[in-house]
Amino acid sequence: MATTTPAPSSPKSSLPRPEAAAIPELGRARVVIIGGGTAGISVAARLARAGVEDVAIVEPSEKHYYQPLWTLVGAGIVSADVSERDEAAYIPERARWIKDFAEEIDPVAQTVRVRGGGQIGYDFLVVAPGIQLDWDAVPGLREALKTESVSSNYDFRLAPKTWRLIESFRGGGTALFTHPTGPIKCAGAPQKIAYLACDHWRKTGVLDRSSVIFGSGQKAIFGVAEYRAVLEQVITRYSIQTKFERNLVEVHPDRKEAVFAVVGDPAGKRETIRYDMMHAVPPQSAPDFIKRSPIAHKDGPNKGWAKADKHTMQNPDYPNIFALGDASELPTSRTGAAIRKEAPVLVENLLAVMNDKEPTAKYDGYASCPLVTSYDTMLLAEFDYTGKPTPSIPLINTMKERHDMYLLKRYGLPWMYWNLMLRGLS
Repeated sequence: MATTTPAPSSPKSSLPRPEAAAIPELGRARVVIIGGGTAGISVAARLARAGVEDVAIVEPSEKHYYQPLWTLVGAGIVSADVSERDEAAYIPERARWIKDFAEEIDPVAQTVRVRGGGQIGYDFLVVAPGIQLDWDAVPGLREALKTESVSSNYDFRLAPKTWRLIESFRGGGTALFTHPTGPIKCAGAPQKIAYLACDHWRKTGVLDRSSVIFGSGQKAIFGVAEYRAVLEQVITRYSIQTKFERNLVEVHPDRKEAVFAVVGDPAGKRETIRYDMMHAVPPQSAPDFIKRSPIAHKDGPNKGWAKADKHTMQNPDYPNIFALGDASELPTSRTGAAIRKEAPVLVENLLAVMNDKEPTAKYDGYASCPLVTSYDTMLLAEFDYTGKPTPSIPLINTMKERHDMYLLKRYGLPWMYWNLMLRGLS
């Protein structure tokens, strides 16, 4: 730990004044991983299995969350606590855990500074801090979430509130569900809760006296045509009114009004929708420290996201840095299923570079989106960079809504996550 000489007590002293306190050193690690979420822990576990022992993980949270379950929490199917476990249980045994926020990356000095003031040096860096929820980018949204009319499954504390709103919506009215422009984690989540809410209201007789609106900044309900066709049937079944290319830009909670910008309109046209209940999804971006770092794009369509070759996940400017997951520029869905395929490729390439070899493993952009369409059905959408459907389960047709796929979502995927994926086994 670096120290400085105390300032002299006498104003007449001729001793020089001390310099500003040096940043405390946290040592150095062969590999530093920023982020202890799905991506960071998956990589750390695989490195541990490969025999890499000098690994440090920078992660402030003492809890780890399986966030895909929050849709089911919002639908009253499971309790929030089943999605939460202690982070310490998933830090590999020999890895060093730096329980702090990353604040600055210096790829030249090869250091990461943390919020507590210290910095750690690295030989190789894996960037996996997750995505940032920009609640304050929509004026009035944070205030609206404090009311009894608005919730969001994108927050562990709010997901149970979503179910309270759905269950108490007995008188009907206008139920509004939003989806912002730009990349978000689990891009299917905004529509999944709409389907579950509609299924509940259909069973309780509320749907017939309700107007359900899906206001989305996207161009369509889903990007892959084959799955879009199935989801359009779901929308018709529930009589959901879709308003695409409508981006939530302001909320007036006192009047229960949501203001949408018409995407691409040169005159800046806006549309206001009054709601009785709203499930809101905030705009999202890479964490601020990533945006301002040298490892991120400074302009263009990927501005702010961590640079990464879409096949090798290696930074094009700093070959000892790799990125994966939600904060990276990888042009695929930001889902745990994508990370499940990204992590082994990244680790194989990182090990190659650590041994002075070229990275040759290739990630093809595989991602999947388990789209729950009712309380007992799910559509498993799987695709790659080209947008081509890539079903991975043999013998059954996963290109339609299925009950067994719902059971996979409810029971199978959480078990695989906690017991296989975070242990570097899947």
